[in-house]
Amino acid sequence: MKKVKLCLTFMLAGLVLLSCSNKKSNPEENKSETASIEKREIWTKDQANKWYAEQPWLVGANYSPSTAINQLEMWQEDTFDPKRIDQELGWAENLGMNVMRVYLHDLLHQQDSEGLYKRMDQFLEIADKHHIKTLFVLFDSCWDPFPALGKQRAPKPHTHNSGWVQAPGQKALQDKTQYPRLEKYVKETVSHFKDDKRILGWDVWNEPDNMTGPSYEKVEIKNKVDLVLPLLKDVFVWVRESNPSQPLTSGVWVGDWSDEAKMKPMHKMQIEQSDIVSFHNYNTPQDFEKVIKQLQRYGKPLICTEYMARPNGSTFEGFLPIARKYNVGMINWGFVDGKTQTKYAWDSWTKTYTAEPKVWFHEVLHTDGTPYIKAETDLIKKMTSEANKKN
Repeated sequence: MKKVKLCLTFMLAGLVLLSCSNKKSNPEENKSETASIEKREIWTKDQANKWYAEQPWLVGANYSPSTAINQLEMWQEDTFDPKRIDQELGWAENLGMNVMRVYLHDLLHQQDSEGLYKRMDQFLEIADKHHIKTLFVLFDSCWDPFPALGKQRAPKPHTHNSGWVQAPGQKALQDKTQYPRLEKYVKETVSHFKDDKRILGWDVWNEPDNMTGPSYEKVEIKNKVDLVLPLLKDVFVWVRESNPSQPLTSGVWVGDWSDEAKMKPMHKMQIEQSDIVSFHNYNTPQDFEKVIKQLQRYGKPLICTEYMARPNGSTFEGFLPIARKYNVGMINWGFVDGKTQTKYAWDSWTKTYTAEPKVWFHEVLHTDGTPYIKAETDLIKKMTSEANKKN
């Protein structure tokens, strides 16, 4: 009996050794087992510039339909408005615009992921019909920290972005047990559209260190940036693990970017983790050009994903010629005047307006599609036509 047990022991040991030996001798098979959890690398300068060389000169707007007060109202089934989207993107096409930056929200995925993807596909179909690519934004640190699904509140009269909501909300940001849900949202969403050529790229987090200023500072948490910084790094990893064919970015928006030593950890990480470099600028044309020159040191394509605040000196006539000179993509804030009310300035949170401002802060078109300033739309049309004329 002892001999039989001894033989069995040797046989089992031999099988284990054989199994290990086979795994070592077939590295390709082992590699395929782990491929699903390997993330793709950050693009090199060459990869990024090759991709950018294949794009037209990118000019467009941050877009939500005039019928939506925020991301939730834009995408939820009851308020999704494809007819209005089609009309407004048709107006954009007529101006020569070819890109729209569009915000998503993690709660939409939690509510109805399949419905969200269906509506995203419908949006992409409409945009593609108008020769417009989409830059999707996954998370956002701006405005109301307490997003809630369902019917959204009515706009507060004469107030800039009175209903826009953060993603993730403050409660989710503070609760690490919700992070697996956020990971699921990111990975499933990016994986679903990872090879969709209608998508220009993924802007993983808008203004991650924005503390909301006077609008919500009384309810904003003091350690928000400390919570966002490691989560944003995770989000970059989650997106790359989904292996998207499109580039990733997260735009720097405020601070000194003149040299690495002066940059905040958040801004360094945003640029290091991005395939293409994006930034915001609502200042003067001179400052805009200065910032472009600073960011050129990274050797990657530049896209200004927010600009155009007329009273600040950030205008189409001031910025577009500079952007064309340096081949910088341009996405202004706002398109059609509507429920976001961003024709009112940021100071409408602290200053009372009783009527439409004499000079609109953002927005390009009236609700009926007519230009706010025809000289602006003529300039956009002229510059995009000249830059992207077909040979």
